[in-house]
Amino acid sequence: MHNPADQSLAKKLPQGTLRDITPAYLEEPRSRFHGQAGLIAAPHDAAETAAIIRACAEANVAIVTRGGGTGLVGGQVMPDGPAPLILSLERMTAIRAIFPEENVLLAEAGCTLQQARDAASTAGRQFPLSLASQGTAQIGGVLSTNAGGVNVLRYGNARALCLGVEAVLPSGEIIHDLKRLRKDNTGYDLRDLLIGAEGTLGVITAASLVMAPIPPEIGTAMMVVESPAAALSLLALAQSRMAGCVTAFELISGQGLRFLDTAFPDLRQPFADRPDWLVLIEVGLPTGLSADEALEALFVDGAESGLVSDGVISQSGQQSTDLWNIRETIPDANRQIGAIASHDISLPLSEIARFITDATAMLSAQGDMRINCFGHLGDGNLHFNLFPAEGRSRDEYDPIRKDLSRAIHEMVVSRGGSFSAEHGIGRLKAADLARWADPARLAAMRAVKAALDPKGIMNPGVIFPT
Repeated sequence: MHNPADQSLAKKLPQGTLRDITPAYLEEPRSRFHGQAGLIAAPHDAAETAAIIRACAEANVAIVTRGGGTGLVGGQVMPDGPAPLILSLERMTAIRAIFPEENVLLAEAGCTLQQARDAASTAGRQFPLSLASQGTAQIGGVLSTNAGGVNVLRYGNARALCLGVEAVLPSGEIIHDLKRLRKDNTGYDLRDLLIGAEGTLGVITAASLVMAPIPPEIGTAMMVVESPAAALSLLALAQSRMAGCVTAFELISGQGLRFLDTAFPDLRQPFADRPDWLVLIEVGLPTGLSADEALEALFVDGAESGLVSDGVISQSGQQSTDLWNIRETIPDANRQIGAIASHDISLPLSEIARFITDATAMLSAQGDMRINCFGHLGDGNLHFNLFPAEGRSRDEYDPIRKDLSRAIHEMVVSRGGSFSAEHGIGRLKAADLARWADPARLAAMRAVKAALDPKGIMNPGVIFPT
């Protein structure tokens, strides 16, 4: 315990919910923020969650809800101010029910994304949200940040895959809204309000999730393209040929491939020369249609159109896994190289190619650096990350790092894009939101926050700067 006030609050918490304070609860993956805690509580259900929140409200103690801790914008830690209570959902891991005929799965918030995916698989379905961190990321955190991932192009992000929630409001009241309905026009949609709120309006304790059929014919290919503009043309061609059956369409840069050579030299890559641009395509087709033949036809059409110069199509599940491993290992290589600044941005598809050209030119005038641009091209989400030039250290760029990020975000916003595509606002981007958000929208968000959390105890400093 940090002080007598912590001890007084601890006595009001449900028996058996307190946890020891360990470093794991105070960390976030990028080590940009180091958290603090007066108490850590891990409830077993929504009722205990509600009791904890009521006790904190009475004592005016801030609450930071923690899931798997994989968020990249500092929303899971509170570095400043009075030490908060950390509310961990680690004990709430149950799959409450599966309704295969409805394509619905009920999962508690502490269930990992992988557990939800495995549960859907046992029912002959899929939960199509897929992230590199799915073995650790929890359903509550995935919904609270409205996470995206590689399959948004076909299935949508977390919000599109949730029908209803059970949640506890800052007052300690429980919303029992675990609907399994596709249609329900009965007033304000509090589910959509809580999804993406990053723990600032309440705590999601369970959710009804949308499952989907597993396509019987799945194919994966990696194709060499001349430029991002060519990749976008190939995407349009793939979408028109396959009528919405493109599951993923990922852009990979040659710089990312060279980083893999440095960080993971044993990782096999399909092209001896490192092309400037690749796309990784996955399609899922109905019975009777060959995914491999569809990808082969796409390759031929792309080659005849001058969009594609080389490619490989997986001939087995292992080969598909190997191709995806290239894409999913790029973030690990980035961490080993060490970025100057990372940017999670989204743009209208028609603006992407020009943005990449213009941003690269702008940065080349600012100094010598390397750019690794990759991401979910199909839904317009790029990770546009900056790295030191070979032989230089990250510290050399500290005087200009913030200016570089601001310049990139300004270019994105001016093109109708977003400076936070799938990672959320957290603490890292709260000042950016204040700078670039529409004033009326920001005022409405503040009004909602004040109405639901008048004491400001829910994750203070997240979304709105303190």
